[in-house]
Amino acid sequence: MFDMDIGIDLGTANVLVYVKGKGIVINQPSVVAFEKKSKRLIAIGNKAKQMIGKAPDNIEVIRPLKQGVISDYTVTERMLKTFIETAMQKKRLFSRPSICVCVPSGVTELEKRGVEEAVYRTGAKRVNIMEEPIAAAIGAEIDISLPRGNMIVDIGGGTSDVAVISLGGIVESNSLKLAGDDYNEAMIKYIRRTYNLLIGEPTAEKIKMTIGSVYPREEPVTMEVKGRDLVTGFPARIIVSSEETIEAFAEVTAQILDTIHNVLEISPPELIADIAEHGIVLSGGGSLIYGLDKLVEESTGIRAIVSPAALEAVVVGAGRSANFIGK
Repeated sequence: MFDMDIGIDLGTANVLVYVKGKGIVINQPSVVAFEKKSKRLIAIGNKAKQMIGKAPDNIEVIRPLKQGVISDYTVTERMLKTFIETAMQKKRLFSRPSICVCVPSGVTELEKRGVEEAVYRTGAKRVNIMEEPIAAAIGAEIDISLPRGNMIVDIGGGTSDVAVISLGGIVESNSLKLAGDDYNEAMIKYIRRTYNLLIGEPTAEKIKMTIGSVYPREEPVTMEVKGRDLVTGFPARIIVSSEETIEAFAEVTAQILDTIHNVLEISPPELIADIAEHGIVLSGGGSLIYGLDKLVEESTGIRAIVSPAALEAVVVGAGRSANFIGK
């Protein structure tokens, strides 16, 4: 029997699992479908996500994590156990891994214990809880051990974490319960308000990922959007432009920028000087929305860099740290 070191990014939108020596082996949506009466598990991950808005009354499709916190411990535990067993492969089901799992920087000690207990119940030998900004910085190839200020802005599905890191720890931070999922919700509201058209979350997410922008593009782009006309009740289609998404996303983006400003304002001046020299690093799926780096740079006057592996930075950082658990 051999122990395995595993890093887990327990995200509101996606769960990523990193196995030492193999890299990222699981990248699936944090979605579970089960039968309401029997509680029988029907689908997890991609298959469950495809059921959102399409399942009959006897099947419930849920996201067991909300804003970076577990909202349904039983379902989360079953989801994690399935992903961990898949990552370890059948022949190694009985080995007990050491697991490093990431949580937003703003979670309470009670919420941390809840995550720790859920992961222990999957069969882990040891569990380490790591704050997401630290993991994201490690995954973005930042040497956090140096006496130098580094600012990381990690925009996930349910939370946005802004932190200044030096000497391996967080000096100042703020966790905002607003992120990628809120961009989806903002898009749904905008389409409804502007066109009297009702669209679902999957369609809103597709708009965000395809033409979503928070800063003007050199050449605006458009896409066709289908939904239900709220006046007639019949299917309808419209054309949405990237310029419209800037307007739709404005309120969410403003709150993220305010959080960055607030953390900068309370950080020690010596660390701010370092950040001004080396820039602000953006990670997480939300950082990939077109123009966010340009907007942050314009707003703060500090160069903003999107991590080359923005989506995987947190789990890679957790995976690289997992072998230090218990040492």
